[in-house]
Amino acid sequence: MCEYADDLNELSNSKKNRTFAHLHICTFTYICTSMKRIISLLPSATEIVCALGLEENLVGRSHECDYPESIKHLPVCSEANFPDGMSSMAIDVKVKEILADALSVYTVKREVIKHLSPDVVITQAQCEVCAVSLKDVEEALESYLDKMAVIVSLQPDSLYDIFNDIITVAKALGVADKGKVYVEDLQERVDIIRHKLKFIDNKPTVACIEWLEPMMVSGNWIPELVSIAGGTSILATAGKHSPYIQWTDIQNADPDIIIVMPCGFPIERTMREIDILLQQPGFADLKAVKNNRVYIADGNQYFNRPGPRIVDSVEILAEIINPKQFIFGYEGTGWIKFGV
Repeated sequence: MCEYADDLNELSNSKKNRTFAHLHICTFTYICTSMKRIISLLPSATEIVCALGLEENLVGRSHECDYPESIKHLPVCSEANFPDGMSSMAIDVKVKEILADALSVYTVKREVIKHLSPDVVITQAQCEVCAVSLKDVEEALESYLDKMAVIVSLQPDSLYDIFNDIITVAKALGVADKGKVYVEDLQERVDIIRHKLKFIDNKPTVACIEWLEPMMVSGNWIPELVSIAGGTSILATAGKHSPYIQWTDIQNADPDIIIVMPCGFPIERTMREIDILLQQPGFADLKAVKNNRVYIADGNQYFNRPGPRIVDSVEILAEIINPKQFIFGYEGTGWIKFGV
């Protein structure tokens, strides 16, 4: 008998016209451990589930879930409402058109999800552009499944939030202790970097570019990660969404280091559009360019994916910002130095 069966029954009865229970962070956070069929509509959540040792319980994934490689055989439960291969500017224009028409950037495949009959669906409520939204999942599942499913909705804005999301998912899937231990291990890796840089006063200014056209700099957890790695993030505020900027903002700030990490782009995809940056007026006159401190990082696999590998992202930043203190082995895969 499930320890929380009474809670589930009460919640189900209070929503007679709905076939799912809704789980928010810091609310009802426990699900019967026998509930094992999991659909993840968020790449970072897929990584969390796998890190907790529950990969065999995943029955479906989003179109963007691609890590670990072993999950790629799973049925795809979502799709983007714009074609692949578009330029940064074209993607931005298309997404704004879709949102202006009150439509969704992504489509949830209801029939696939119904066939998979999940007990738990994990999604996010942070960004309509980055992944399938909570609203889309609610609409897709309401009065559609043949049984009650629980939606776990994640909304991280900081490193603490990301760690807390791991614990939340672990609790929801009945492995709370494993989640706690795993987060402690991740925190220890972060603390090693903090400790090694404790007495280093020189903190170079760092511009992290999250989108090339129109230009955006990385907000949310990225300024915090830069600080942990020994730098000073510019033009964005920790815990706030990534802002659009003008090129003159970069010129005026004249950062010591520039890291290009477009959301959803691997290094090779970014390289196809790097001319957007190179052709900006006065680019060659920037301090970072003159000192050969322009880098390209994998924004898809690391920085813009708020899951377990966010700590890898801290380590990548530490390698870039303080190369004399740190060599974790990410150069060439997680990041490259861009020679102008």
